[in-house]
Amino acid sequence: MTKVKTTCPYCGVGCGVLAKAGHAVTGDPAHPANFGRLCSKGAALGDTVSLEGRLLAPMVDGVETDWDAALGLVASKFKKAVEEYGPDSVAFYVSGQLLTEDYYVANKLMKGFIGSANIDTNSRLCMASSVAGHKRAFGADTVPGQYEDFELADVVLLVGSNLAWCHPVLFQRLAAAKSARPEMKVVVIDPRRTATSQIADLHIPIRPDGDSGLFNRLLVELEVRGLIDASYTDAHVQGLEAALEAARANQSTQGLAAQDVAAFLDLWCGVEKVVTLYSQGVNQSGIGTDKVNAILNCHLATGRIGRPGMGPFSMTGQPNAMGGREVGGLANMLACHLDLENADHRHAVQSFWDAPRMADAQGLKAVDLFQACADGRIKALWVMSTNPVVSMPNADAVSAAIRTVPFTVSSDIIKETDTNRCVNVLLPASGWGEKSGTVTNSERRISRQRPFLPVPGLARPDWAIIADVGRRMGWTQAFDYQSEAEIFREHACLSGLAAQFGKDFDISGLADLDDEAYAALRPTLWPVPKNGSADIRFFANGGFYHAGRRARMLPISTSAPEQLARAGTLTFNTGRVRDQWHTMTRTGRAAKLGAHMAEPYLEIHPQDAEAFEVTDADLALVESAYGSAVLRVLISEKAQRGSAFAPMHWTGETSASGRINPVVAPKIDPVSGQPASKHTPVTIRRFKAAWYGFAAGVGRISPVADYAAIARSATGWRAEIANRAAPTDWEDEARRVLGITSGEATVYADPGRGVARVAICEGDTLLGVFFAAPEPVRVARSAVVDLVGQNVAAAQALAGVPGLDRPQRGAIVCACFDVGVEDIRRAIATGVQTVDALGACLQAGTNCGSCRPELAELIAAAPRPRLAAE
Repeated sequence: MTKVKTTCPYCGVGCGVLAKAGHAVTGDPAHPANFGRLCSKGAALGDTVSLEGRLLAPMVDGVETDWDAALGLVASKFKKAVEEYGPDSVAFYVSGQLLTEDYYVANKLMKGFIGSANIDTNSRLCMASSVAGHKRAFGADTVPGQYEDFELADVVLLVGSNLAWCHPVLFQRLAAAKSARPEMKVVVIDPRRTATSQIADLHIPIRPDGDSGLFNRLLVELEVRGLIDASYTDAHVQGLEAALEAARANQSTQGLAAQDVAAFLDLWCGVEKVVTLYSQGVNQSGIGTDKVNAILNCHLATGRIGRPGMGPFSMTGQPNAMGGREVGGLANMLACHLDLENADHRHAVQSFWDAPRMADAQGLKAVDLFQACADGRIKALWVMSTNPVVSMPNADAVSAAIRTVPFTVSSDIIKETDTNRCVNVLLPASGWGEKSGTVTNSERRISRQRPFLPVPGLARPDWAIIADVGRRMGWTQAFDYQSEAEIFREHACLSGLAAQFGKDFDISGLADLDDEAYAALRPTLWPVPKNGSADIRFFANGGFYHAGRRARMLPISTSAPEQLARAGTLTFNTGRVRDQWHTMTRTGRAAKLGAHMAEPYLEIHPQDAEAFEVTDADLALVESAYGSAVLRVLISEKAQRGSAFAPMHWTGETSASGRINPVVAPKIDPVSGQPASKHTPVTIRRFKAAWYGFAAGVGRISPVADYAAIARSATGWRAEIANRAAPTDWEDEARRVLGITSGEATVYADPGRGVARVAICEGDTLLGVFFAAPEPVRVARSAVVDLVGQNVAAAQALAGVPGLDRPQRGAIVCACFDVGVEDIRRAIATGVQTVDALGACLQAGTNCGSCRPELAELIAAAPRPRLAAE
């Protein structure tokens, strides 16, 4: 069997991959999003498709059952809630990891048949402010450009985007373009000096929420330099004067060096081809929509939009955030970019669906939805393909809210998650590699996901589960789908109706695809109208979607950045790490992906560390008004003073006390409803433990501890641990942590120093090793992990250092080839001085390229070798 062409299930880049059961996943050279490139996560997809931990049968109150019983219960409970309390008493919370066909059926069932708009999505957490900004400016949620614009531009701005870690393939495309055209300039606007800054000509360490003031300053400068495109604005834009007046009064660049601001203005104003790519640093804010419109204002004022190499670009976080927007999967949207508040639009969709009742008002957005769960308004809740108990702000309150709802359902591929422990019914969904459908990436390119694995157990596609419930609720004909191709055709046909209303989303040209043509569908940019061709770029010649076809520039009257980091607090900023995805239900299965960042951490500036009396590798208790977390301290000059950064991936399954979203305030943007996940005031203090530990073993480690971070390793599992109470018996503690009852234990303990080391062997095979000390344990972790499962003497394992024939590797930098930081430093010490030379020497950075920014950092930080003449 040849490899199947499908699409990566991770970020919004939408990379094409070639996959085959039992074989490594490779990039698809023919896919126009990635041209064969993959990041570390995509390259490791083959390691993530095991059935370990999978939900394989429906479960009701913890007991396995059959589909008929489970879905009969779901349908009856939702139907009863609607009958007794009305349509708005039920809700769906869905996901950008659903396929478009799944999303379409869920949206149709809730808005057109149940009759409520209480369907929202975890995409609310990542790009709702961009959607709102687009609609305010353009009249529709339109992304005007394509990925190739990054390669064609003369200046690329990356605003609130760590592209190198969050969208690595696009970063590699940009880096390659800059290498080919050194005159191209890259500007990174971010509070942190991230890996993305490695290719930046200018890094602007913006203060939290300072973006609007900076882009207002730019708008004023464009006027001063005579760069407002009067011919474009006169013909296609309204609101210019009001926007300029507001910008003059609100052009704050507080906290920025004057020379950096001047350089930024010169770069933006000095060329025509400018692309402004923005992501979560802009969107995840209490003023996120205003920040989006401040950026859009500058492009509209200059007409730098919709032409090759120029325009604003919203980079989405999830594989199908765009597809969800297209089907109306948000609580304030209607299908096909039609408007929920427009009676004509609602009537058209209702008639098309032959729906009994149509939602006629916005539903509950994510934060409000879970508040409605908490206060009793929601009587039945269905969560699909997401883990809100980890990902939502004020996450502990979300857990309590879900438990408050009388009847709750979760469709998932994994059995044990933080959210699934809160619900009544679990429904086994088929996962990536097993299901078929489409996704739309950030440049509006529709790609196919195709199956190459058998569907395990009793799992079913999400669309089939939802449609079955719709039929059981009494709407047999409307949900009598036989295939995902049939759903896609209906969706495409409905988009033709939207086109008749003058809307942007039109794929009616794909409505007549038969099953064979759907199966063979190539990556396709929309629009694809029924008759004739369409320009795949928007707005170069106007044609906006407001009445009068004009764009709207908005007055952004944002004051100076909110000073969240008041005396005694830091501004808590959350985000991602390079090799993990969302809540690690998939990436956590690949040992190589856990080697780069093995535990949750808190990155802070050295002066803040000194002020709060924490040192590198300490554990810190991070507290806000909402909750707390315990995180490993990482002191870095890359952090901005007054801010603290932590990654959001760790869950109750992978870390005790390492979930960070219980700390995050449920503050939202008033326009978009998007949570401000990067702006919570926190205090930190050293977490005082009686002992700290490191353990590695052949089996799953599940310590009961005040702090723990658990990760898969190449030889089994590993864990970092800390506890406030010291054990009475170190061997018992080691066995409890490692989950090993057999074998012979060798114990070294020094009660005076509070140090203990335990190795457990079965014959000559090392089953597990445990280290404890009154301070964070200092052992060669990668070397210790490598010994597990091998024929090793206990004394060698307890030494905690590599043997003479095994030099220390240090923390893993290159996940693809398992190259550690000490390997790299040794190579640099011998005279290796370029990233390409490191690749030739160690292979590091030669596969996916995700580690290349860190390789460059290590080279830059290394002492320069002395020349013989010196």
